[in-house]
Amino acid sequence: MKDNNKFRLDIWGLITLCTIAVYALFLLYPMAHLIQQSVIDRETGQFTMVNFVKFFSKSYYFDTLLNSFKVSIAATVLSISIGTPLAYLFSVYKIKGKSVLNILIVVASMSAPFIGAYSWILLLGRSGAITTFFKKFGIAIPDIYGFGGIVLVMSLQLFPLVFLYARGALKNIDNSLIEAANNLGCSGIKCFFKVVIPLIMPTLLAASLLVFMRSFADFGTPMLIGEGYRTFPVVLYTEFINEVGGNDGFAAAIAVIAIIVTTIVFLAQKYVSNKNAFALNALHPIEEKSPKKSQKVWVYLFSYFVVGVAILPQVYITYTSFKKTTGKIFVQGYSLKSYISAFGKLGKSIQNTIIIPLMSLVVIVLLAILIAYLVVRRKNALTNAVDIISMVPYIIPGTVLGIALLNGFNQRPMLLSGTMLIMVVALVIRRLPYTIRSSVAILQQIPMSIEEAAISLGASKMKAFFGVTVPMMTAGIVSGAILSWVTMISELSTAIILYTGKTKTLTVAVYTEVVRGNYGIAAALSTILTVLTVISLLMFNKVNGGKEFSL
Repeated sequence: MKDNNKFRLDIWGLITLCTIAVYALFLLYPMAHLIQQSVIDRETGQFTMVNFVKFFSKSYYFDTLLNSFKVSIAATVLSISIGTPLAYLFSVYKIKGKSVLNILIVVASMSAPFIGAYSWILLLGRSGAITTFFKKFGIAIPDIYGFGGIVLVMSLQLFPLVFLYARGALKNIDNSLIEAANNLGCSGIKCFFKVVIPLIMPTLLAASLLVFMRSFADFGTPMLIGEGYRTFPVVLYTEFINEVGGNDGFAAAIAVIAIIVTTIVFLAQKYVSNKNAFALNALHPIEEKSPKKSQKVWVYLFSYFVVGVAILPQVYITYTSFKKTTGKIFVQGYSLKSYISAFGKLGKSIQNTIIIPLMSLVVIVLLAILIAYLVVRRKNALTNAVDIISMVPYIIPGTVLGIALLNGFNQRPMLLSGTMLIMVVALVIRRLPYTIRSSVAILQQIPMSIEEAAISLGASKMKAFFGVTVPMMTAGIVSGAILSWVTMISELSTAIILYTGKTKTLTVAVYTEVVRGNYGIAAALSTILTVLTVISLLMFNKVNGGKEFSL
């Protein structure tokens, strides 16, 4: 066979060039246009740094950046502190009902973050169910608003991601290492911190990056419960909305600052991870055992309490969706009125939540398998560039990408703003990395000799790829596709920038109904979104042969 590490203008060479062209048009061009807007005066056309000076010179703006760092760091630490021990307990001990708890954890992790915020308003708001209950006994508990509430909601939303990452890493630990530590007198909590944590540290660093990025870019949670505690994504959104139709250079400058911050965090994490990276091979995976009597109460109490609190928002929202409402207030009794209103007034948003992600998913799967092949089988300078560019959206906040696309395609000949196409483009660009990574991982395990054999028997390169290699990649493709799908149907930060009345999705509809105070309709829409998420996960479970979901 020919050397695949050299670029050749064959069918795969053409696919490489087309892929670069697609990214250049829909990612690099909008981002370059955004950067240009931030440093070019709209009236004079001269280079200027006045927008950046304005941000850093006024504490009102700069403090929001510091606030986001405080929130993101606190949420990351708390998520790691909850998710890692829970993953360890699930890996080491036999716990009754564990399979159900696993599903609940995944459901909690895959729901839209701001829905958790809305749920906790109903529970711990000034007139929330829990707050009102304790008031009857003369006990005043802190409400959900401000820094503490934001961190609580984000941590409960994001610790399941740490759990899923850590759970996957723990499967690769050889049980003989833990047995050796136990024989040397290192067991229990001491073994957890001295042996287990160092072994899964690279995975925890990857999980912490994902949690930090998600919390830093989260727009809906601080928007709903932040009140006076303003964060960076909120000021970015409000400034952009205020600048529409005028000079949007300042909003562009804030977006560029967001890109720089997230890039620095990403590179720092990559440096630390590469420095501490090592491979694990579990010849004897960790064996689950029944907890001792002295441990049983604590193991069950911690596991069920954490999962119960994490899933409580979804449960309470579902409950309130069936309650009667008078105007904006829940009253005694139950009714399907909220669902009737949801399907009647906002039925189009439900359709859009299925149609737009479905169209995006088709494009994502096709691009992911092609890019995965280029990255694994055709390594050269251009395919390496494709690999790097494909991961750029991973570190760009959704609000920033939405602003970049809207500014880049709001005039002819590429007038896409206000169309369904721009929503599809945004979802494809943002969620493609998930399916690419899972496809790359599975393709690396498939020997090249199988494809070479098909070609030697007369099959063309594309026929060998789609007829032989792709079917063997199915597990990885489906895994990434399901993850992409679930995150797409719960997408808010990009959709809130790009939507119109015709392209409104469920997440945008929930957000707007919460802002308007229509809590019954918002609860019904949130429940519908949760049902879609659960159905998607059950489909994944069926395709995956009943194996536990892990990252």
